[in-house]
Amino acid sequence: MPQELGLIGVIVVLGWVLTSFGGQVQVRGVQVNNFLRVDNIVPSVLTPASWMAIMAIGVTFVVAAGGIDISVGSIFGLAALACAGVLQELPENASAWRAVPLAMGVALGVGLACGLINGLLVVGLRLHPFIVTLATMSIFRGIALVTVKEGSLPSGDASLPLAFTNHLMAWETPIGPGYAPWWCPRFLWDSLVQLPTSIQPIPLTVLVACLAVAWVFLGYTVWGREIYAIGGNEEAAHFSGLRVGRIKLRAYALSGLFAGIAAMVSTGYHGSANTKTGDGYELMVIAAAVVGGASLSGGRGTALGAVLGALVIQMIDNGILILKKIDLGILTLKLSKEYAKIIVGIAILVAVAVDQLSQYLQRRRLARRGG
Repeated sequence: MPQELGLIGVIVVLGWVLTSFGGQVQVRGVQVNNFLRVDNIVPSVLTPASWMAIMAIGVTFVVAAGGIDISVGSIFGLAALACAGVLQELPENASAWRAVPLAMGVALGVGLACGLINGLLVVGLRLHPFIVTLATMSIFRGIALVTVKEGSLPSGDASLPLAFTNHLMAWETPIGPGYAPWWCPRFLWDSLVQLPTSIQPIPLTVLVACLAVAWVFLGYTVWGREIYAIGGNEEAAHFSGLRVGRIKLRAYALSGLFAGIAAMVSTGYHGSANTKTGDGYELMVIAAAVVGGASLSGGRGTALGAVLGALVIQMIDNGILILKKIDLGILTLKLSKEYAKIIVGIAILVAVAVDQLSQYLQRRRLARRGG
């Protein structure tokens, strides 16, 4: 919990910086804050963070078990293409009873299958998970490139069923000033929603559902505790009678499954997928899990931390687009989207360094008590 509280503090500080230095922008004749507006926060921060966070939750299972999965972006892309490829065969006016179960079955099935392949290779060949998932990252991406010659789906004049896209994942609900829901104070709502606009709440709803399931699984089930046990000390877990191989397989399967869920949400939201979908997501997702408190040495990591880590990463990405330049007095630093990769890399280094320092201090405290 202290890690999550620290991340909430980071998010508050980031929000304050972006609100203070992001400036004003004119929208429909009204001056509004460039960052603190719903039509920026929801589509540019929370929505893209939702499928990144879902994948980060899945990766947290693997990292907490002492492994690593750098193929998650390729699984995400392959599952998205498979989902779009199957759905484009349905008519645009296909019913939700046909489109939604098919989309879920294909995307989640492909994600689960890829996760199981990773787990079987790690457990069966006894290879380092980094080597295995590095190889499968290339294999899964290659399968997507080979099978989708058009580069994107749906192809030609085809389109995905509206029951899955516009009427579900990309469904919009209008909002505006003057009406505040019961959970938000009126003054805060009107400061955020200064203009009539609309939001797409379904990706966030799916994220909340995934967070709730993962939180219960890791914190309140035997299966979740087994993941922490083998990540903390695999040898001790083995001698305690735990089936280490089966638990690792379960962790990789869950990682693939959550990547499939993220792919389903993204495909429905965008109404398409292409061979570059998920390209480069590996760094962002692992960074979200690590920044969220998952230890690369295993044994630690929470679903809530992964979600908060993804939110921090996405706020950094959005902040660079909003700030555009930073005036340092003696020079002005112009920002571009590429700076996000530098900042994310630094964030990973800082998170790992803090984790190592905390483990070192903990060992020293234990040594003193033993002495």
